[in-house]
Amino acid sequence: MSRIIISGGGTGGHIFPAISIADALRRIEPECEILFVGALGRMEMDRVPLAGYEIIGLPVAGLQRKLSFSNLMLPFKVARSVIKASEIISGFCPDVVVGVGGYASAPLLWAASLKKIPCLIQEQNSYAGLTNKILGKRAGKICVAYDDMERFFPAEKIVFTGNPIRQDIGPATAEQKAEGYKFYGLDPAKKTILVVGGSLGAATLNSAMKQWISDRSPVADCQVLWQSGSYYRESINTFMKEHKPSNVVNLEFIKRMDLAYAVADVIVSRAGAGTISELCVAGKATIFVPSPNVAEDHQRHNAMSLVSKGAAMMVLDSEAQDKLMDTAEALLANSERIAEMERNILRLAKKDAADEIARIVLEMKKNS
Repeated sequence: MSRIIISGGGTGGHIFPAISIADALRRIEPECEILFVGALGRMEMDRVPLAGYEIIGLPVAGLQRKLSFSNLMLPFKVARSVIKASEIISGFCPDVVVGVGGYASAPLLWAASLKKIPCLIQEQNSYAGLTNKILGKRAGKICVAYDDMERFFPAEKIVFTGNPIRQDIGPATAEQKAEGYKFYGLDPAKKTILVVGGSLGAATLNSAMKQWISDRSPVADCQVLWQSGSYYRESINTFMKEHKPSNVVNLEFIKRMDLAYAVADVIVSRAGAGTISELCVAGKATIFVPSPNVAEDHQRHNAMSLVSKGAAMMVLDSEAQDKLMDTAEALLANSERIAEMERNILRLAKKDAADEIARIVLEMKKNS
């Protein structure tokens, strides 16, 4: 029986791929013992147990961009986290440790490598972060989703797998579209824009949507399904009560993303790696608005890898307030451009990444 630790989280972009890998391990080896390690206070501490897995939290945090007292405490939190990670490893005795990114990955993989336990890194982005570049020297395998990752990692360790996605994502059937319209209370006769800024939300997308609701929604011949995020719940609820747009369905969090993708004719999204992988498999015409608040500007690199292939469009965050929704409506009216983008993005799809990564993990255990 295999014993695997999966470490990482912080955002849905790290958590959902981690859970997908765990589910794949269980499909291949039902008796596999899996333990998650996350960061205390982050969303993985809630989401992972809901998926049916045990998780232990580390007292680790990230470096704040602005001057903060918490930055002074960071070295102590990292040291405590490495000690705690070492204790977790000694207690659980994993055969392999998997890091998916996020605050908890670094101390866990560092401690595991010191104990000579095989480590696998799942690098989701087209531009590797500093932590993974350092850990890549200690990992046995590095699973990637973009070409040319030899810039960051030893070529002999790289395996092109794609990013793990939720199993229910795929090109929409007529039945899914009908179910999606009913589930979200949308009009099947109207074209639909899906605006999604991640599980926490995105201030820029929310601001662009509020302006569109105020200026355009009363005369627009389309409808919008809008995930505004948990962080902005109160302010968005107040705004929606004041404006009551009949052609906008606003939700804090979209639980059935498969149905949301199914009804969408055009999608507006941040450019997180996991989201991009899902949109490739779903085959959706997408306008990306890369977040400027991420390490190494990796979301812009992610988006450009699709834009350069004619598989997506991009609006910069700084231009979104003025251009985003006009661009989305213009694309919505251009059925030929939508069809071309859908064909091109589907060519980049890799649906079975989680199973491939799970097989690599179990092979590493066998060879250790």
